Amino acid sequence: MTEAARTVDLLEELRASAELAPAPGMDAYLDKVRTRAYTVTGSDVDALREAGFTEDEIFEQTVAVAVAEGFRRLDAAAAVID
Repeated sequence: MTEAARTVDLLEELRASAELAPAPGMDAYLDKVRTRAYTVTGSDVDALREAGFTEDEIFEQTVAVAVAEGFRRLDAAAAVID
């Protein structure tokens, strides 16, 4: 397998792992991560913990939505270039 093919496979694996269904009750937080990640604070995470979400759930949801948004933007840029 070539290096380029390996890279494509790894990116597709990452893309698939980002297809985690959003947890009910995290919509506003996940939208904030998706559109304004630079504004997320510890208070946002504390509110999720107080709502009953675990650290693992918060982390997994945060990473999944951030990766998915990164791929959405990459795909949009690629569409413009093509």
